Amino acid sequence: MSIADTVATTARSIIPMELQIRGAHLYDKTRRIVTRTDGQVMFTETPIPPVDDVDLADIDLSNPFLYRQGLWKSYFERVRNEAPVHFQPNSPFGPFWSVTRHADIIAVDKNHKVFSAEPFIIIGKPPRFMDIAMFIAMDPPRHDSQRAAVQGVVAPKNLREMEDLIRSRVQEVLDDLPVNQPFDWVRTVSVELTARMLATLLDFPYEQRHKLVEWSDLATAMEQTNGGPSDNDEVFGAMVDAAKGLSALWHDKAARKAAGEEPGFDLISLLQANDDTKDLIDRPLEFLGNLTLLIVGGNDTTRNSMSGGVLALNEFPDQFEKLKANPDLVPGMVSEIIRWQTPLAYMRRIAKEDTILNGQFIRKGDKVVMWYASGNRDERVFDRPDDFIIDRKNARNHIAFGFGVHRCMGNRLAEMQLRILWEELLTRFENIEVVGKPEYVQSNFVRGISKMMVTLTPKQQA
Repeated sequence: MSIADTVATTARSIIPMELQIRGAHLYDKTRRIVTRTDGQVMFTETPIPPVDDVDLADIDLSNPFLYRQGLWKSYFERVRNEAPVHFQPNSPFGPFWSVTRHADIIAVDKNHKVFSAEPFIIIGKPPRFMDIAMFIAMDPPRHDSQRAAVQGVVAPKNLREMEDLIRSRVQEVLDDLPVNQPFDWVRTVSVELTARMLATLLDFPYEQRHKLVEWSDLATAMEQTNGGPSDNDEVFGAMVDAAKGLSALWHDKAARKAAGEEPGFDLISLLQANDDTKDLIDRPLEFLGNLTLLIVGGNDTTRNSMSGGVLALNEFPDQFEKLKANPDLVPGMVSEIIRWQTPLAYMRRIAKEDTILNGQFIRKGDKVVMWYASGNRDERVFDRPDDFIIDRKNARNHIAFGFGVHRCMGNRLAEMQLRILWEELLTRFENIEVVGKPEYVQSNFVRGISKMMVTLTPKQQA
């Protein structure tokens, strides 16, 4: 490590997290004033043309409005068929390669020796001085040791012990839902259940659980993720709030342990008990990065799949009838929901050396984007990939959780939450009808539904 790096690391360990974030915010605002720019990355929403009207070389899969306007499937299909490893030199995010076929994505994702997750997993570059570290954006062995510190929270034994708690909370939420009148499924069900689960995993104050969802949403709302525009004052303010709240939680846990309390099995306690992460609080931005990662990971995958499953069964009503006739299909349907929705559209890698992928020469230092949303619709793997088929034989071959050492560690927990939700829904409601057009978040990273009005029809009492 150079002297400059040593000084920077020391300074970061001394300066409180919130002051570092405020400093980064001030720098970002000053840069915008000096350069007379509103943001670092900016797409302007205009009607997206049909894909056949666009030159192949001009296709930019990082445009967030492809997703919000619902044209992403046709764009991915063309790129998969005509240029499965596609180069875009002129994106506002800078030049990058798009990897769109299932097999090629797996080849990249499992080869961390050639394709590095460092330093970021998003296409854009975070604001200066906010390059917070998180283990999903680390390579082995550093990745492995930090992931191992928290892996135990989703160990099979712990999942079995959590099942009753998850079911009881699902039952509480569903029993309070209005029937025969429209309400927002996202806010009332998906967000609420996700907030309850996050609070449990972190042993976070239950009455403040919605802060966790708010922090997660704003962490993925920066223009470097969503293509802009974004309210960076709001984003940085949320990061300050998260830094205060999470560090206070850490210190409270440490004090209770020092006073003789037995450590719990929550994420904070596990980090404090591991030699590689017990001093994480002394690495402020790494602390914030890893806690943000765990919150975002627990929020977006489950929450958007909870909403996506309802939407899918409305778009394919024959599958809903099949499910009601045979509720035993729920476990298999969960995998199909996750494949069909693909809650996170991509992950980014950096080529560590010159290499060739599916006939394309990729230079050392090039950005390589694995489009999971495309791989999960690859006709070479999934028959009728755009259809939602609850008993699809190979649904578990989806790559929504990633592949290799970076595969989502909470995948089994997410599957269990979705399974329990649908088991409980089927006992209560005859129909869940989406009324009106769902609204989507502006993002090329999170495939999220922001609002979806539904009406519930209760089952008739026997």
